[in-house]
Amino acid sequence: MNGTELAERFEEHRGHLRAVAYRMLGSLAEAEDAVQEAWLRLGRGDAEEIRNLGGWLTTVVGRVCLDMLRSRGTRREEPMDETFVPDPLVRPLRATDPEQEALEADSVGLALLVVLETLEPPERLAFVLHDMFAVPFDDIAAILERTSAATRQLASRARRRVRGAAPAADPDLGRQRQVVGAFLAASRAGDFEALLALLHPDVELRADAGSLVRGAAASKSVRGARAVAEQASLFSEFAGFARIALVNGSVGVVTVVEGKPFAVAALTVADGRITSMYILADPDRLARLGPAATQG
Repeated sequence: MNGTELAERFEEHRGHLRAVAYRMLGSLAEAEDAVQEAWLRLGRGDAEEIRNLGGWLTTVVGRVCLDMLRSRGTRREEPMDETFVPDPLVRPLRATDPEQEALEADSVGLALLVVLETLEPPERLAFVLHDMFAVPFDDIAAILERTSAATRQLASRARRRVRGAAPAADPDLGRQRQVVGAFLAASRAGDFEALLALLHPDVELRADAGSLVRGAAASKSVRGARAVAEQASLFSEFAGFARIALVNGSVGVVTVVEGKPFAVAALTVADGRITSMYILADPDRLARLGPAATQG
């Protein structure tokens, strides 16, 4: 197999590999790095000896991501900040992009990615590879250097934590859009009571503005309908710049001011009300998202 043929075969798997890495890392840039590392390892090995290239690449990306997660953990002196929001996947509501579709398969929302961030690296690997991509436990056990039984236990523990923490969402995009549209209209009108009516009593707001932003726009974690409505009222002047878009496969909001991304919000809608809001407003991270952060 020559270099061109190897590159072509790798490209056939790139979308899948990015999807695996994104779920493992919650970072688009790090996911790209993991996929690139898999390509380099493929080039250094004997591709002719690989019988199942897709499976081989998936396990390599899983191993690379595991190492990255462990390295990330050793750099952190404190637990993950409760305001952290993973990188969002943004696209216009009606646009289609095969590679983006692969990333958004199974509608992996930011709420789920936030929960995955609380798992230990081996738990996250076992859950993502098995529950999301149907990788056999024997293959995952080889990556973790544990028994298959121990790997099953890791996945089971992760599954329980995910089910207990990740909020259920209305799968109908039409109903989601109706609620999100009404929320934007109430924000633009400064209608506090209308905002309250659209928020679940225990709604959670998590806003990640980065470490450098101060004042009202600083990172925060807020819970409760009245507190979240008050936060929305503070930024009502920007509601006119907000546009509905798909954020991680669900209806969300992109705010663009003077051509620059101001915020990307993922909202969870259930039973006609918003149960969670995850907002990325970190200027540096939004800029790294590229054109996607201004689509709507």
